[in-house]
Amino acid sequence: MRLLCLLLLLFSLSLDGYAQTVTLSARLDSVVRRLLPEGSQVGICAYDLESDRLLYTYQADQLSRPASNMKLLTAITALSHPQGEEPFRTEVWTDGILQNDTLLGNLYVVGGMDPEFSDSSLDSLVSQLVHLPLHRIEGILYGDVSLKDSLYWGAGWSWDDTPEAYQPYLSPLMLHKGVVELTVKPTGAGEPAAISCIPSSTYYTIHNQTRSHTPQAGRFRLTRNWLENGNQLLISGNVTKERTSSINLYSSADFFMHTLRQRLEATGLEFAHAGYAFRECVRDSSAKLLVCYETPIQPILSQLMKESDNLNAEALLYRLGWQDSEHRHVSAQEGLDAVRALIREMGLRPEQYKIADGCGLSNYNYVSPRLLVAFLRYAYAHPSLFARLYESLPVGGTDGTLEFRMKRGTRSYRNVRAKTGTITGISTLSGYLRRANGHLTAFSIMNQNVLSAREARALQDAVCDELIR
Repeated sequence: MRLLCLLLLLFSLSLDGYAQTVTLSARLDSVVRRLLPEGSQVGICAYDLESDRLLYTYQADQLSRPASNMKLLTAITALSHPQGEEPFRTEVWTDGILQNDTLLGNLYVVGGMDPEFSDSSLDSLVSQLVHLPLHRIEGILYGDVSLKDSLYWGAGWSWDDTPEAYQPYLSPLMLHKGVVELTVKPTGAGEPAAISCIPSSTYYTIHNQTRSHTPQAGRFRLTRNWLENGNQLLISGNVTKERTSSINLYSSADFFMHTLRQRLEATGLEFAHAGYAFRECVRDSSAKLLVCYETPIQPILSQLMKESDNLNAEALLYRLGWQDSEHRHVSAQEGLDAVRALIREMGLRPEQYKIADGCGLSNYNYVSPRLLVAFLRYAYAHPSLFARLYESLPVGGTDGTLEFRMKRGTRSYRNVRAKTGTITGISTLSGYLRRANGHLTAFSIMNQNVLSAREARALQDAVCDELIR
């Protein structure tokens, strides 16, 4: 009798859960019918992590371009590696000896592809060197960029997106993300605007054709002679208020080494040889580590997710390839192979998807909502990985790329932590949300062929609201 009662109770609960799922599916189907932009497509997958069941699918296996949702695959794979939580390092080595205050030998700056190596990071590295003490270098100043191959852009990246700051020239030696940040302030009417730059360096030059409070000067414009691979920054147009703009520079490694040499010389350090060169540091018995600068993984991950930083994603991808293959001069393919290996480990078939880069700039990427949810489920099943990822994701209505979405008063406000993705015709949103019953849910929404990002975002936010409800 007790067994019969228990079976009836379980059957009743099962029917109740089924009814709730049907109701949720009907509501979400209605949202899609009402809000899906005409002429576009969407794929949706939602999975309740705490009850371990699929909540909703709508074309969940449809292959779509993920845009910056690709960063989730890269970050989760990178964090799953045994060395994934190690800091990024920029090291300075020598093959010589210090005699009094003179280095009898060469100086090697070994790039670890630290994407957050900033202007102040460079000053810190310089400070460490000049406090050795060190006054003169008899050898040559070398940059070691042997961690990766010489390709500075990913497969499928658009050549005419340069000189935008979101597409830097990739190198193991990156300074200020390979970009210059300019602050432009108006002065007297008709006069050129005042311009300040970070980082300060003679590696680039400024051609200031701006005019303050002069409508006839036309719209403000910042570019450079990028078709010639030049670094003359061309600034023109009317300036009526203070504004900040960024632009990438050609050859990030040269930018790093040129500016480093300039900063070292400014401290009074003398060099027997002019300029700098590039060569791999052979770490044999004669090589000695002099100084090291480290950046922890969490700020790199937070910048990657909250601000959708493309450089940070590619840095993780290349380092992953290097950690996985244990050799220098790695290509993007070695990092992508690690992503495919994790797909296979999840019981899925990597050949059913196209993985082209680490950040989602490439139009060659094709994945599905179900695959993205599989990665989110994998992260959830690994507590240390999940803690880092969850902390780094933008919070609905609060920060990052979700700061101005899911505002106060909506169900999604502070109940969604998710990665956005936007390129022309593509809008995606994947991550985690907390449902009204307290259950954490992984979801992915991928809009394709939609020219109005605003309409796509409205659909995504409404789907999140219904999942939470």
